[in-house]
Amino acid sequence: MTRFLTILVATALTAVMATAQSKVYMTRDISPEALVKVYKALGRPADGHRVAVKISTGEAGNPNYLKPSLISQLVDTVRGTIVECNTAYQGKRNTVEAHWQTIHEHGFDSIAPVDLMDEEGQMMIPVRDRRHIKYDIVGNHLPRYDYMVNLAHFKGHAMGGYGGVLKNASIGVASADGKAYIHTAGKTDKTAEMWQNIAEQDLFLESMAAAAQAVDDYFGDNIIYINVMNNMSVDCDCDAHPSDVLLKDYGILASTDPVALDKACVDIIFNMHPTDGNDNAPLIDRINSRHGTHTIDHAAAIGLGSLNYEIIDLDKE
Repeated sequence: MTRFLTILVATALTAVMATAQSKVYMTRDISPEALVKVYKALGRPADGHRVAVKISTGEAGNPNYLKPSLISQLVDTVRGTIVECNTAYQGKRNTVEAHWQTIHEHGFDSIAPVDLMDEEGQMMIPVRDRRHIKYDIVGNHLPRYDYMVNLAHFKGHAMGGYGGVLKNASIGVASADGKAYIHTAGKTDKTAEMWQNIAEQDLFLESMAAAAQAVDDYFGDNIIYINVMNNMSVDCDCDAHPSDVLLKDYGILASTDPVALDKACVDIIFNMHPTDGNDNAPLIDRINSRHGTHTIDHAAAIGLGSLNYEIIDLDKE
């Protein structure tokens, strides 16, 4: 009887999550003040916490990353430390020395403390969905923080189709070895072995969802998610030579639900009516060609968040 009741409760909870509407706050203003506004709208203050602000520092040569001038007011408001981890591919961020140089050249260390979380090693945190990865490998500085602002630049991505808060929580928070572990869906945690062990696409996307859930579980109610929809190339900030931006800047969206947030941003792109100077077709093709929405669908299926959302327009308040 106890087991039967447990199954009933679990089924009921899954049904509730599937139909629940998550709040996604939106402003068409892309400014330092707007970032602070959406943070405050979420009602999850960082006061008294040790705050990590997870961004992408951007590959050298890429002009599209979130600029220090845009994010500095939010970082100051939460009294945060900008955090990153090294990459698993050759470039200007795959070693500690090169990454620090890029951080300095892009100006992040001029606005706030910066922490390369895997500079001194890595650690494992548990995952709930263990069908591909058995744990998530993150920088061993993660315990320095008990609150995270997941501040993502929404755009395309060569392997994931798109990059938003789910990627920023998974690949972004993972150490270099952790990135290899996710990209290979658990085959290897060695960066040198990554490219010959790249996983089947859906398994990689599902591994990203599992890793994002691990980070969300780690912080519990002390994590918020923000997507900035500007400079939306089909290529990620990790690409040193991205394709030209063909979309006009859209706005900032934020939520405590990363699934609903990424879903809302993807829906905006897919439902946009193209005009001169605002061509959504290449980004839609990039997302579809990589089955990018599967990350969102799988994240919802494993209980990370809801596919149903309500847009709250802060510009009308």
